[in-house]
Amino acid sequence: MAETPKRANIWSRLAESRNGLGFLFMLPAAAFLLCFLTYPLGLGVWLGFTDARIGREGMFVGLDNYRWLADDSVFWLAVFNTLFYTVVASVLKFGLGLWLALLLNENLRWKTFFRAVILLPWVVPTVLSALAFWWIFDSQFSIISWVLIKWGLISAPINFLGEPWNARWSVIAANVWRGVPFVAISLLAGLQTIPQSLNEAAALDGATSWQRFRRVTLPLLTPIIAVVMTFSVLFTFTDFQLIYVLTRGGPVNATHLMATLSFQRAIPGGQLGEGAAIAVAMIPFLLAAILFSFFGLQRRKWQQGGGD
Repeated sequence: MAETPKRANIWSRLAESRNGLGFLFMLPAAAFLLCFLTYPLGLGVWLGFTDARIGREGMFVGLDNYRWLADDSVFWLAVFNTLFYTVVASVLKFGLGLWLALLLNENLRWKTFFRAVILLPWVVPTVLSALAFWWIFDSQFSIISWVLIKWGLISAPINFLGEPWNARWSVIAANVWRGVPFVAISLLAGLQTIPQSLNEAAALDGATSWQRFRRVTLPLLTPIIAVVMTFSVLFTFTDFQLIYVLTRGGPVNATHLMATLSFQRAIPGGQLGEGAAIAVAMIPFLLAAILFSFFGLQRRKWQQGGGD
């Protein structure tokens, strides 16, 4: 009976403390992350050190899976494909997204309608987008090939998904189409927070449009760019659905990313340990991408509009 008032006193003090209350509100999210992120990650790391297969438990084999991957040409091709896919797609999404954000930030008619339309590629499920592009890139019935033939620019349909480099550029185009809305709307939200008076003052001082963008808009937008590009790089690097529906890694492994190769080796191939090792090998690349895109884009000189 003596402990009841004491417990009530503890709970009341905890409720009045901002740190304590914040800790309580974070508990459900922490439990969710622990169950659905931390445990699968730990299990994947453990499986990467075993020879586990579907249907039987694995034995601890140390670094054997990683030594085998070091001599696997398909794995290194997937590493190249992943880096090429991530870098090119992220740069294109940033360039197009920034251009759209600057355009939509102007006083245009039907501005709200255009903002809603631009969001459509991001809202549509990835699998449906991939199926649509699968038809667009069809080797015989592609609408792109049909238009180019009608215009007299080509004489035969383009084999978009049957040639290695055509397939690489095709999946990049599909990823850019899907990812540009996220970048554009996020950067547009950042542009809305920049006081218009700063640009007006710079214009009164004789600054050109490019100078206002370079010295006023870009430094103030850089923190938003860092966050947006961090997420964009992560989404692109770990892309799976788009590649798997469009090409399943073909032709001749030309579009296999590390995520799709990991799935192929682990589930259809049955080599859980090998697939887990490929997935774990993605972690250093992800950490490097985060450090580069987040901290690299927030260099103080750039934020202040100075040179590097």
